[in-house]
Amino acid sequence: MAPEYASRPPQSAALDGHPWRRFAVLGDSVVQEPGGFADLVRDELAATAPGLAYLNLGRRNLRAAEVLAVQLSPALAFRPDLALLVCGANDAMRPGYEHRAEAVDAAMAAIVRPLQAAGARVITVSVFVMREYPRMPAWLAAGFALRMACLARRTNALAAALGTVHADLSGHPAIARGDVLTGEDGLHGNAHSHRIAAAAVIEALAGQLTTADGGK
Repeated sequence: MAPEYASRPPQSAALDGHPWRRFAVLGDSVVQEPGGFADLVRDELAATAPGLAYLNLGRRNLRAAEVLAVQLSPALAFRPDLALLVCGANDAMRPGYEHRAEAVDAAMAAIVRPLQAAGARVITVSVFVMREYPRMPAWLAAGFALRMACLARRTNALAAALGTVHADLSGHPAIARGDVLTGEDGLHGNAHSHRIAAAAVIEALAGQLTTADGGK
């Protein structure tokens, strides 16, 4: 289980000696939020690489195909050696996602593969799946948790197939404990949820370093 830091992922030895110097973030509102988990990961990377270059392309309301269409080219132009991709929730939000899921997978793969081919290590995330979303409109809330669980399973499988650094938050123990809470909109995570997500990504990256070093 990933550490769950009380305030934010600490400037620790977890990523000491990491090789990454150019970090790009692609996706939707999950990564767009200032001070959210993408920024927290950036802070941890920068703690041992003060010259880290950072580009966050995240934008609200984008579906996976739109992330591909508007963010891949500028991300590649940035020449990242590390990239974070989080998308698909806006696809899964809408009824009928199950019939579009393969196209969503294809769009995500079409983002990941060119980044990998350009030399970037790519991080993917399966986001928290809440048991219910009571603040959402009834027409969206019906079946939404099931669709989000489907997205998580497919993202996990895609990550394994593509060899990304992956953090699966969909069944994190903090959900059952009630530690993962949504913000005022009833959909996006609150500050504590972002800290848990950042910790999970940092742990996954640290595992890459351990593997590369043959064990720290």
